[in-house]
Amino acid sequence: MPAEILKGAPVAEALSEQLKTRIAALASKGVTPCLGMIRIGEREGDLSYERSASRRCEALGIALRKVVLDAEVTQDELLAAIDAMNRDRSVHGILFFRPLPEGMDPRLVGDAIAPEKDVDGIGSGSMAAVYAGLEHGFFPCTAQAVIEMLRYYALPICGKRAVVVGRSLVTGRPAALLLLREHATVTVCHTRTQDLQRIVSEAELVVTATGCINTLTEEHLRPGQIVIDIGLTYDEKRGRLCGDVDHEAAERIVRCISAVPGGIGAVTSTILASHVVEAAEAQTEGR
Repeated sequence: MPAEILKGAPVAEALSEQLKTRIAALASKGVTPCLGMIRIGEREGDLSYERSASRRCEALGIALRKVVLDAEVTQDELLAAIDAMNRDRSVHGILFFRPLPEGMDPRLVGDAIAPEKDVDGIGSGSMAAVYAGLEHGFFPCTAQAVIEMLRYYALPICGKRAVVVGRSLVTGRPAALLLLREHATVTVCHTRTQDLQRIVSEAELVVTATGCINTLTEEHLRPGQIVIDIGLTYDEKRGRLCGDVDHEAAERIVRCISAVPGGIGAVTSTILASHVVEAAEAQTEGR
C-alpha cells in the first residue's frame, strides 16, 4: 500500500482560520501586522520560502516589507538593514534568510534583531527562553511546523521513538526539543553519527533536516514509519526542488511522508504569520 502523502496546504488553512479573528482585533485598533523580510541573493530555496510566506501573509492581511540585498553584501550592510527595521515601529517581526554568506557571524547577526521582533527565534534571547521552557520568545518556525503537521494529521508523538537527522540551531535541535516536549523519545543524528542506517530504521517517527538530497534512502526506511522531510534543495539535474529523502523509494515503504515541495513549507509560512500576529499584539499592548 503506497504511503499517505502529507500535504501542507490543509494544515496551513486550518491555522490561518485561527488567525483571522486576531488580525481583525488588531485592525480595530488601527494596527496592521507587518513582517520585514531580508533576503540576500537569489537562492532557489530562499525564493520558494519567500513566495510561500508572501502568499500567506497577503491572504491574511499581514503587510510585508521586503529588502533584497546583493549576494556580495557586507555584514555591516546587513546589520544596517536589520537596524532600520528594528527602529521602524510599523514592522512587528523580522526575518532574514539563512544560511548567511561565508564570513558573516550568524550569532552576531541573529542577535541584532530586537527580541520582540525575532519571529523566527534565531537570536540568543529567543533560543534561551524557548529552550528553558519560558513563555516568551519564539520557536523557529520550521521546527514548530513539524509539530503542527503531526497534530493536524492525528499522528502519534507521545511515547514514540523519534529520530531527528540534522542538529542545526535552525531546524534540527529545536525540532528535537519540541518532540521532547510532546513526550517522544528523541535521538539526534548528524554527520558524525555511526550506523545511521540502523538508528533511523529503528525509529517510528523520522524528521530529517539536512538540506542534502538523498540523505535517507530505501535502506534507512521500514514499513510503518512516519517521515517528515524538512529538506528543500534545488536539484540541478532534475530541475526541481527535492527533499532529504528519496521519495520514490519511501512512498513504497513508509506509512506516511510529507510532500516536497508542498509539505512543511506552507505550514512554516503560516507559523511565521502567527508569530508576526503575536508580536504585533504584544507590541500594541506595550505601547
